[in-house]
Amino acid sequence: MKIILDAMGGDNAPEAAVLGAFEAAKSFGAEIILVGRGEAILEVMGRHGITDLPEGVEIANAEDVVDMHDEPDKVIRKRANSSMIIGLRLLAEGKGDAFVSAGSTGALLTGATLLVKRVKGIRRAAMAPAMPNKKGGKTVICDCGANAECTPEFLLQFGLVGSAFAKKQLGVAEPKVGLLNIGTEDSKGTQLQKDAYALLKDADEKGLLRFVGNVEARDVPLGEVDVVVCDGFAGNVLLKSIEGTAMFMGSLMKRMFKKNLLSKLGYLLCSSGVKDMMKLMDYREIGGTQFLGIKKPVIKAHGSSDALAFRNAVKQAADAAQNDFTQDLEAALRLLAEAKEPKHD
Repeated sequence: MKIILDAMGGDNAPEAAVLGAFEAAKSFGAEIILVGRGEAILEVMGRHGITDLPEGVEIANAEDVVDMHDEPDKVIRKRANSSMIIGLRLLAEGKGDAFVSAGSTGALLTGATLLVKRVKGIRRAAMAPAMPNKKGGKTVICDCGANAECTPEFLLQFGLVGSAFAKKQLGVAEPKVGLLNIGTEDSKGTQLQKDAYALLKDADEKGLLRFVGNVEARDVPLGEVDVVVCDGFAGNVLLKSIEGTAMFMGSLMKRMFKKNLLSKLGYLLCSSGVKDMMKLMDYREIGGTQFLGIKKPVIKAHGSSDALAFRNAVKQAADAAQNDFTQDLEAALRLLAEAKEPKHD
């Protein structure tokens, strides 16, 4: 698998992206195209005493950079020579198998939609992180920020795409899909949730997915469902709340262990378990979030990604390309379209 990496995207570019790419090449033999200002990439190598590119790594020069303040719908025209747009074009042209960027989310989504294209039948691509849960698995949050305003049909498709992703990428045989709501009763929520509930229930009855009803936000980290469907606004609030709670709990534990000599000794006895727990919730270990519904894997890495995060984002991109679920999703969409067609005697 050949991964295209935007070397100029993110707060710590290009250093973090370059070092992360080199570590990925060293750790698991990834083939990588670093897209960015060649001179800046070589400067990073020089500062770290690296004289040659690792085997399998190449540079594709791009003199421009997408700024975080650029209007997403204008980047393809205004930033045609940027590392993000050139990288997406390389992916669309088949020069690589997946693309990773820590740049502007809006610009990346727009570029991926217009250049790489959506899977036929998909109305909107969605961001869908797989968050660790209490049961030892992962829960896919679909959507978590790409589409702040949604229709019921969008939420139905998020259920289909999230289910296909959970099957192929996470190995869940029959993913349980839940609709994020303020209560479990089918009468809860705004008209959007009520209409989406009806569509998801109908899809379940037709065997297109396994819909288990409404779920509350607290059910997500507890692992009550494998896929939670929501609009991007609610999904982003949910995701950030989970991340903030994890950070808060981590700080409380540090304070508790530093309280006195006995608590410090207690930390020594359980330090490996604490480190494993903190690692589980560390975004750097996950790598990034895939845009589901795009024809080829496009991974949005965290804007503050360091070398470790980029390394893992490259690994995530390679796994996504290896376990591509586009055909599964297309099959589900065909069944959905057929189910909507009127029956003729």
